Amino acid sequence: MAFQDIRPAALGQVLRPNIWDVVALIFVIGALVLIVYGGEQTAAPLSALDVAPVSLDPGNLPAYALRTTLRMLLAIVCAIIFTFIYAAIAAKSRRAEMVLIPLLDILQSVPILGFLTFTVVFFMNLFPGRVFGAELACVFAIFTSQAWNMTFSMYQSMRNVPKDLEEASQSFHLSGWQRFWRLDVPFAMPGLVWNTMMSMSGGWFFVVASEAITVGDTTVTLPGIGSYVALAIKEQDLPAIGYALLAMLLVILAYDQLLFRPVVAWADKFRFEQTASATEPSSWMLDLFRRTRALRALSYPFAALNKVISNLHIALPAKLRIPTRRGPPSRLIDGVWLTLIVASTAYAAWKVYEYLSVTLSISDVFSAVGYGFITLARVVVLIVLATLIWVPVGVWIGLRPKLAERIQPLAQFLAAFPANLAFPVFVVIIVHYGLNVNVWLSPLMILGTQWYILFNVIAGASAFPTDLKEAASSFHLKGWRWWTKAILPGIFPYYITGAITASGGSWNASIVAEVASWGDTKLTATGLGAYIAKATEVGDFPRVVLGIAVMCIFVTLFNRLLWRPLYAFGERRLRLG
Repeated sequence: MAFQDIRPAALGQVLRPNIWDVVALIFVIGALVLIVYGGEQTAAPLSALDVAPVSLDPGNLPAYALRTTLRMLLAIVCAIIFTFIYAAIAAKSRRAEMVLIPLLDILQSVPILGFLTFTVVFFMNLFPGRVFGAELACVFAIFTSQAWNMTFSMYQSMRNVPKDLEEASQSFHLSGWQRFWRLDVPFAMPGLVWNTMMSMSGGWFFVVASEAITVGDTTVTLPGIGSYVALAIKEQDLPAIGYALLAMLLVILAYDQLLFRPVVAWADKFRFEQTASATEPSSWMLDLFRRTRALRALSYPFAALNKVISNLHIALPAKLRIPTRRGPPSRLIDGVWLTLIVASTAYAAWKVYEYLSVTLSISDVFSAVGYGFITLARVVVLIVLATLIWVPVGVWIGLRPKLAERIQPLAQFLAAFPANLAFPVFVVIIVHYGLNVNVWLSPLMILGTQWYILFNVIAGASAFPTDLKEAASSFHLKGWRWWTKAILPGIFPYYITGAITASGGSWNASIVAEVASWGDTKLTATGLGAYIAKATEVGDFPRVVLGIAVMCIFVTLFNRLLWRPLYAFGERRLRLG
């Protein structure tokens, strides 16, 4: 409905507010006030951080929670924009995919401390003497813990669009731009929403490292729940850790109800199926805004603008179209392109070698590689265990939308639980019973990253078409046959996305998990994560670069040799339509 279709008398009726408009307006104004208040704090001079340092007074937690939440929301907005651009180019262009997907493997394997090491000074120099520069560094660090799984999710969805939908888009002569907004984005939406929730929780997992950072001689501590937790661990203050957990739980419940629950309910209309869904997710917040009168009328121009933009007949550049035929010219261009990639990679490797060879020897390289194999063994064992546990649980939850609504905030809270908060328990138990540090610190690696598997499996099971469920029921598929013939093939692409990001996240988390401290007690496991963490702490940049380079190589090879072939198998054999 547009304004030109409404008669003057009816227009007044449409614009007349009702009680739901008043309630919704209170929420909108409250959100704007909180955003403005939090934004004002970023304009303060950097010296203000020393004048008012982080305190363990629980009365400060509401303000700290607001600062942390705003950083994470800004980071998630940046991650969504990055996802749409990066995933679209990688999925549409075969030659771009040859570069972008391996690069994404590398980016997700670079530890958050690796990004902080080389970006803190850069961002602070952009706004010298201002808190805003440190805030940007923190937001960028959180962004690096959020963007990669979202990008993998959308890339996977765009590569697995059902063939009949592709044929329909071609028969309607949709341009590349129209296909993207009318087919690719809607089809990717269910998985992307769940991965966005996982990314928000993943940001909590690394918020301690992003708000309380020490790189060489540069120390920055921003007010927030992360820095509050870091101080509580340092001072062995268990009540303060309890207050931090309570604040996290309340914040997660708040944005689950006000943001993610409405988005999940809204995105349900994008599920790919030919029969009506038996049960639909609901949201009281979404229902509230749907019942408004004036606010909905004010949104009509934006809806019309969105319709105009999505209907633009913009053809994608030839390089972003999947080629329909392959001939000698294409192979020639592929050869030239591959040569450029190899040459660029070799040049980058040579520059890294030049930098490292000044201070490090071949024995340092062998040591880092040896630590890498130790961490690899931990990652493989933990991913296998997480798969065996969370795939059945995720399917059970995803096939029951009402249960998923209840589990959703709990799953977000568990996924957001920072490994640092488990340090007191692990350190005390390991020291008290004299346990093996290399074994019993390992579960900390999977503490936050196992949820990538759960969230993606829930997304896959939630998006499993109702008509296929009915077909499986009519063929009397039960037990193991139902798992192998119906649900596992249906969720396979989603599981691979979760497993890739869980694997990369586990390598990243090893930096936090292989070094655990509680007060003056510090436990260190043998592994590549501990190697990088120690080098970062003392400001040994050559060893930081070496450790990150070895980690990137391990993750890239692991993805190339295992996950990518499974991705291709899913596209070739398990594609819907």
